[in-house]
Amino acid sequence: MSEWADWIGKSETRSDVITPGLLQRYCAMLDRPVTDEIPQGLHWCLCLPDASTAELAEDGHPEKGGFLPPVPLPRRMWASSSVSFDHPLQLGDEVARTSTIASIEGKSGQSGDLVFVAIDHQTRVGDRVAISERQHVVYREPATISASARPVSTNRPDLSDWDWQQKVVPSEALLFRYSALTFNAHRIHYDKPYAVQEEGYPGLVVQGPLMATLLLNLAASKLGANRLSSFSFRGQAPAFANAVLYLVGKRSSESITLAVLGSDGNAMMAAEATI
Repeated sequence: MSEWADWIGKSETRSDVITPGLLQRYCAMLDRPVTDEIPQGLHWCLCLPDASTAELAEDGHPEKGGFLPPVPLPRRMWASSSVSFDHPLQLGDEVARTSTIASIEGKSGQSGDLVFVAIDHQTRVGDRVAISERQHVVYREPATISASARPVSTNRPDLSDWDWQQKVVPSEALLFRYSALTFNAHRIHYDKPYAVQEEGYPGLVVQGPLMATLLLNLAASKLGANRLSSFSFRGQAPAFANAVLYLVGKRSSESITLAVLGSDGNAMMAAEATI
């Protein structure tokens, strides 16, 4: 998009330290034991934006401007990511993440105008690249009608094609803790009246990277810590607090297929990984 040409290539660098407190809180959020290994996915809790409360817009995101382009569409979501795990992070690491806007693309769909922003993130420890990521953020028009929740099935979906299976029910407390760990004030994750009345959702929305984190946690429980060399995910449909989700996966040689399924068996998130 020509109006955003000056934003392509814009970058910023943020620094952070992996502390024992962060590791303990992250593991507590996931109900997993604390070990010396840094779980894959914890990098989404590092090098966070730190806009002041006074700088937040009505939806809880920082006001337009700053690093991200001032796209004039009010609804924002993390649509997908492709991650390369090059070297495991370690407790005490001083990390630096450089983020660069790679592309901005406008589209029109059934739900109206959309703008997709691709961002490249490179996380380094000293001179060594630890994690590389291509993230896609999508901006959308205001909600015109309320989104209805999928009918809740009382039957367990057929999971016979999946080798790994885990049932979870994301609670309000889990969503709140993940928002706190990622310093994410987007109100759709903790303010139900706002999520329903302003953004048209039937309830609190489960964060996309939280679902991805749960899939990474599933893989670690089956394979061991830091076994994945790459991981990519794409949101398929919103998931909501207090609704049953199934984390599933299957391995074929060195590749792994993963998904987050609803009670009806339809995918909320699709993911792929390599060992």
